[in-house]
Amino acid sequence: MTKVILRTLFLATISFALLAMILYMLWGENVAQWEMLYEKNYANLPYGAWMLIFFGGFSLLIAMWSNSLTIQKENQLTKQLNLILEGQFQTTKKRMVSKKNFKKLQAIDDLVQTQKKSLQRLTNDHANIQEKEVQERLIQERQRLARELHDSVSQQLFAASMLLSATNETIGETLPEANQKQLQQTEKIVQQAQLEMRALLLHLRPIALKNKSLAQGLQDLLDELRQKVYFNIQERLEEVSLPKGAEDHVFRIAQETLSNTLRHAKATEVQLLLVERNGLVIFRLQDNGVGFSIQDDDHAGSYGLRNVEERAVEIGGTCKVVSIPEQGTIIEVQIPVEQEETK
Repeated sequence: MTKVILRTLFLATISFALLAMILYMLWGENVAQWEMLYEKNYANLPYGAWMLIFFGGFSLLIAMWSNSLTIQKENQLTKQLNLILEGQFQTTKKRMVSKKNFKKLQAIDDLVQTQKKSLQRLTNDHANIQEKEVQERLIQERQRLARELHDSVSQQLFAASMLLSATNETIGETLPEANQKQLQQTEKIVQQAQLEMRALLLHLRPIALKNKSLAQGLQDLLDELRQKVYFNIQERLEEVSLPKGAEDHVFRIAQETLSNTLRHAKATEVQLLLVERNGLVIFRLQDNGVGFSIQDDDHAGSYGLRNVEERAVEIGGTCKVVSIPEQGTIIEVQIPVEQEETK
């Protein structure tokens, strides 16, 4: 309301000044003409009063009209700015603001959207960096734990196993039958604990292949296992064309399956296959161990097998498990070679 009053006074002042200038140019200093403005009247009001009322009312109407236009433009501009903030600003043929201002609003909208995308990228990059740092710390902790277990518990289990074996050979036959069975059972428990520890150390190994190919990494892993396990390992490893991330996943799958075999299979022979055929990379592990029933949820849904299946899916592959009780288990993973690395 204050704006309307101020505009009215401003316009009225200009109107009265212009009217006075026009009348002065017409009448000059003719007193009789000027006296007519207040001597002659219409409806009991002098002509001069009617002129003041007319120009005052006209100024008020113009002030109200201009104020209404200003409010309307401000509302339109506010609406456009709100659309920009909400990310819904769109170019339309029926513009609600002037062409010049509309182009400026478009530039502002482009800048805002660019800044939003930049902030999203920064947020994603920050999250990825944090995730990589967490993964790196986890790998370092796994390596530290594996070293400590190998240098302490694993060595102690090995020493206990050797002592029990030597005791069985030297004085085992001189003991009563019940004691012999207890000593043999204790030796088996220690040997099983050794297998569990080796499987755990295998599981804790870092998953990165570093500068090695998948076939080279698997060969090194099997060569190391041969020095620590009691079963025979046969392998057929070929170079395959997989992205680096997919190779790391397959290497980790191999670790998981070998760890499960060490812990549960009680196998005497393990066969490992890595080949590329008909657009597929095929990884297969087969053992002649105790096997299990696929319908048995405790085995079919075990943590190790779930990890293998999830890793296969992450790189666009499939996992198939075939197991027959007392005959053995086959785990086969197939990955399309054209599959891009999953991030």
